Amino acid sequence: MTAGPDHATSGATSVPLPPAGPVGEPTPGPTAARPHGRPVPTAGWSWFARIPLRTRLVAITVLLLAGGLGIAAVVTSTVVSSFLVQQVDDQLRRTAQDLANQPFRDVPGATASMPSDYYVLYRFADGSEAERRTDVTVVRYGTPDIPAMSEPEVEALGGEPFTVDAATSTMAEPVDPTQWRVIPLTRASASGATESAFVALPLTGIHDTVNFLARALALAALGIALVGGAVAYLLVHRALRPLREIEETAAGIAGGDLARRVRPAPPTTEVGSLAGSLNAMLTQIEHAFAVQEASEARMRRFVSDASHELRTPLAAIRGYGELYRMGALDTPDKVDDTMVRIEDSARRMGGLVNDLLALARLDEGRPLRHDPVDVAALARDSAQDLHALDPSRDVRIVGLAPGAIAPDSLRVVGDEDRLRQVLANLVGNVARHTPAGTATEIVLGSVEAPPPPGDRPTTTPAAATAVVEVRDHGPGVPAGQEGRVFERFYRADSSRNRESGGSGLGLAIVAAIVAAHHGHVAVQPTDGGGLTVRIELPLDG
Repeated sequence: MTAGPDHATSGATSVPLPPAGPVGEPTPGPTAARPHGRPVPTAGWSWFARIPLRTRLVAITVLLLAGGLGIAAVVTSTVVSSFLVQQVDDQLRRTAQDLANQPFRDVPGATASMPSDYYVLYRFADGSEAERRTDVTVVRYGTPDIPAMSEPEVEALGGEPFTVDAATSTMAEPVDPTQWRVIPLTRASASGATESAFVALPLTGIHDTVNFLARALALAALGIALVGGAVAYLLVHRALRPLREIEETAAGIAGGDLARRVRPAPPTTEVGSLAGSLNAMLTQIEHAFAVQEASEARMRRFVSDASHELRTPLAAIRGYGELYRMGALDTPDKVDDTMVRIEDSARRMGGLVNDLLALARLDEGRPLRHDPVDVAALARDSAQDLHALDPSRDVRIVGLAPGAIAPDSLRVVGDEDRLRQVLANLVGNVARHTPAGTATEIVLGSVEAPPPPGDRPTTTPAAATAVVEVRDHGPGVPAGQEGRVFERFYRADSSRNRESGGSGLGLAIVAAIVAAHHGHVAVQPTDGGGLTVRIELPLDG
């Protein structure tokens, strides 16, 4: 037989899957897979998207740590600097208050020494100046560059300190030039003129302290960032371990190992949820592949068995044709006998082809007729047919319960021709596979099927089911083979050859027709020996 264009050929074609890339990286190649098989270009991906997820997470963690610690260091340095400057301001205010209570005794133009780092500048009413400072202070820090201010400008400052740079134009280059903090004050002289003084302290100590603190904080931030990066790497490495296992599992599945599964994780975590979903998907895929392989195996076996069944009558017809061509059939009797054999082989081959076509139509799920059918009437017709085939056989129609009378009518909804074929196949099997004269019963009745699981009996009434049993008292089926009687081309033993055992498709057709009517068919041993085929169909109404 040659498969038509609408039939799938046997044999599976494996499609190699691309190797999975590292965790966080796209699959190598110019395109990445998208749902429904549509490729998406990867050439336009940014450089950041090409970095492994592990590296990105660690880098982001280190940058966040460094940024946070850097901001903390700047804020700390600023706060400490402000605090220290505030202390200098308080010290300047106390000194200025003490100085304001003393007369300006310094001679204009003179320079007096002071026992500390203070610098005091007097500006008299006549415009002359005098200063008090130490040479060590000048050498080390220089002198403050206090700008010339008028009386209103000095008063506008309100006695608040301000910062100026060091002036070194009149002195040698200081060792550590720095800024100065200056506070102004004014007072009236004996003549009534306003005089001003400026008290200053260098900010070198504060700057040194703040710089040292900034360097210490920077080193600490760097160390913490490095340690945090190492800890983040270990944590990310451990956290992504399940993803690497998923990657390895995917690679194994791509290699053909469909039985591999991802190690379960707590379902409350993202990885656990992903692992559960993947395992469920892999189970479905494995089941689908198993079903596909089983279907392909059945198809191959079906084609092989069909070819084998057709080969015998075809070989017989061809052999008889060759005998005729060679002149071996030299008498009319031989020719007539050969024609009869050719006709028998053709009839057997036609019956097999018809059975195959019937199974093919049932497999395609073609719609059946849905008419009221009296199964009891069909059973009576089948009993008459069986008695006609073997007049010596005792064929009775009985009720389902022991000693009960069969109902006169048993109506179901279905295709009458198909249901008649079911009973014809069953009584045909009985005629072929049991000795002549063997008693046979066709059992009719109905039962109440239980409601669907979960439904309350008070709200869901029990469904009525028609039951038809064909009981024979022949040799039956070997133990353990009951489940195979509905397989295509199955024969219980070697004695059921092609001449006497039919095509091996009768019960397969029965099972397919009953399933198409939403029914159920099963076999069981008959009490005392033999085989019983039980059919259940939904009753009409």
